[in-house]
Amino acid sequence: MHEMSLCESILQVLEQQAKTQQYSKVKTVWLEIGALSNVELDALRFSFDVVVQGSLAEHAQLEIIEVPGQAWCMQCSRNVVVQQLYDLCPHCGSHQLQVNSGDQMRIKELEVE
Repeated sequence: MHEMSLCESILQVLEQQAKTQQYSKVKTVWLEIGALSNVELDALRFSFDVVVQGSLAEHAQLEIIEVPGQAWCMQCSRNVVVQQLYDLCPHCGSHQLQVNSGDQMRIKELEVE
C-alpha cells in the first residue's frame, strides 16, 4: 500500500514547513489529488490517521480535492477529460492522448496554529 509512504512524505513536508513557517499544530490539510494519480482515497485517509498519530498533525482533518484527468489528443488537437489512463479520446476515439493534468498529488492549503 503506497498510500502509507505518501502520508509519511506529507508528514515530513508538514514538519519541515512547521520549522520554516513557525507553527506548532496542523488543524486541516487540503490535498489536491488527480484522478490519474493511482491513489486510493480511502486507503490514503486511513493511512493519514495512522501516520500523524503523536505528531503536530494529530487530529488534523484531511480534505481531499479531486482533480479530473486531462489529456491532449494528438489526433484531433483537443484538450479532453479522461477518467483513467489509456482512455480513448471522447471526440475522435484516438488512443494518442498525452496526459497533461490530473496525475499529481500536492498539498494545496494548510490550516495551522
